[in-house]
Amino acid sequence: MTVRVRFAPSPTGMFHVGGARSALQNWIYARQQGGVFVLRIEDTDAARNSPEWTEGILSALDWIGIERGSYEGPYFQSSYAAEHRDAARRLYEAGRAYYCDCTREAVQARTGNQYTGYDGYCRDRGLPPGDGRALRFRTPDEGATVVTDLIRGEPTFENKLIEDFVIARGDGSPVFLLANVVDDMTMGITHVIRAEEHLPNTPKQQLLWDALGVKPPIWAHVPVVVNEKRQKLSKRRDKVALEAYRDEGYLAAAMRNYLMLLGWAPSGDREIVPWSVIEDEFRLTEVNPSPAFFDEKKLRAFNGEYIRALPVAEFVEACQPWLTGTGTIAPPPWQPAEFDAAVFAAVAPLAQTRIAVLSEIVPNVDFLFVDPPLIDEAAWTKAMKEGSAELLDAAVAAFEAVDSWDAETLKATLEAVGAERGLKLGKAQAPVRVAVTGRTVGLPLFESLEVLGRERALTRMRAARVRLV
Repeated sequence: MTVRVRFAPSPTGMFHVGGARSALQNWIYARQQGGVFVLRIEDTDAARNSPEWTEGILSALDWIGIERGSYEGPYFQSSYAAEHRDAARRLYEAGRAYYCDCTREAVQARTGNQYTGYDGYCRDRGLPPGDGRALRFRTPDEGATVVTDLIRGEPTFENKLIEDFVIARGDGSPVFLLANVVDDMTMGITHVIRAEEHLPNTPKQQLLWDALGVKPPIWAHVPVVVNEKRQKLSKRRDKVALEAYRDEGYLAAAMRNYLMLLGWAPSGDREIVPWSVIEDEFRLTEVNPSPAFFDEKKLRAFNGEYIRALPVAEFVEACQPWLTGTGTIAPPPWQPAEFDAAVFAAVAPLAQTRIAVLSEIVPNVDFLFVDPPLIDEAAWTKAMKEGSAELLDAAVAAFEAVDSWDAETLKATLEAVGAERGLKLGKAQAPVRVAVTGRTVGLPLFESLEVLGRERALTRMRAARVRLV
């Protein structure tokens, strides 16, 4: 048997990080088994679907390493409408489904409880197809449906507790449960690896597989991804869009490494490992069924480690979208003509050790390409205390007199200026840093002064002195 897995997202919004985790798990399992990864776009919700969301799915998969051309598809669920309707017809003709004209209000009136499921009222009425009549699957009254799950063992569901569920709407269109099953059958899917939230649907889908005369797939329901409050990640409440993390400057390698740790861990006391190790060691049977906490702080720390591990040339290249702007990344505050690639290359090694996401490169280097610098007013207030004007005067005079404009000389010079006023270097450099860079934090001050150059640095310090008057 050739293992065939599928990833089946809906093009109704941004690409969820939980979906990215499931896609990677499917991808790795297929590669480990010498199998096939199938991409199916479940696009039957016409009111919410959009081609741009489909392209978003494809580009997000490209970004995490599941590239176009390396998998089967994408197929589109809407292309299989005839197969869906044929399956519904066969189930009806075999007596495994029946038509029902009950409204929700009618069911509630009969049961007296809005939370009670369907009561089987139309099971034996023999209604023919007709407008407004949904097709319901006739679930068995006895026995149990056992789901073979690589992560959760063999969850067992009493059939009598499964209501006769709808498989086609009143207009004849199939619902998700049936369409999903028929698509998996048509595409020869052998293993369904998906999120835990689908587990309650699984006994119903397995009954459909059996009723259609096809052996069900092997299931694997991976743990739900939750936030710090242990609530399921929500698009409305949480930061879940993979594209948002990409545009903020998370590296694909860091993101996919972290996603694979949501419910699983490599051997030894380690988490940051090469992708080849993950591909070799990952086992579906070792995935923890408990909810997996998506810790953005931890992801940020991961990303910082990955950034620092880049060769400098690769770091410079990785920063380019934020240095120029793209369709989804805002342009930097400087004009293109003001940017100097050689200057950026000179400070890149300094910036590389100080940022955790690539978007932070802009506020770290903008002072080099914007004149006058962008002043952070809170930083100005914090740094420009009593005596700052006199200190800037002394620093300008001392810097004007130095023979060599290099970081070591500038540091020693300002250290001496501060010492004359009873200030340690940290206190002495604060007004100078804000005058020159506009901020209290950033790249090392003296290396920044060296790259900025004597005239630009002194001009900014004099301008700050004037502002203090």
